[in-house]
Amino acid sequence: MNLVWTFARLERLSSRDVFDVLALRALVFVVEQNCVFLDPDSHDVKSWHLLGRDANGRLIAYLRIVDAGQKYDDPSIGRVATHIDYRGLGLGLALMHEGLRRCAALWPEASLRIGAQERLERFYQRLGFARAGERYIEDGIAHIEMVRRHEPRATHNGDTS
Repeated sequence: MNLVWTFARLERLSSRDVFDVLALRALVFVVEQNCVFLDPDSHDVKSWHLLGRDANGRLIAYLRIVDAGQKYDDPSIGRVATHIDYRGLGLGLALMHEGLRRCAALWPEASLRIGAQERLERFYQRLGFARAGERYIEDGIAHIEMVRRHEPRATHNGDTS
């Protein structure tokens, strides 16, 4: 399934985009995970938002990218969500690959840090993230910090840049 991507700061999203984002996040994080917490937070205003819509315009995949210095010293990816009706199709992986591509364009030299649900550690390891701290509980769910280190790319002559 091909997704149509929208990538923008909050103020550049349409009111419909914002509604769809908040609805999807509430469905996944509040209803599905039975976690009562205030999902919209101050990081939303200072973040990039990546929305993946299907051919009919339905929002089925979302994540936000928080600038360095806001949540962590490194830029971070969070609020990663795929609609429950579309699970098992590889869309979470596609979403993360697109998010990583956007991060590399914004910060080509930066490492990335995430606060991942512990049950998803292997998923994030497949994307190059490694555990970077002890288990902690956030909103009643076990989490771990993970980091994806920037690795300088080799040039044609073997030098690194």
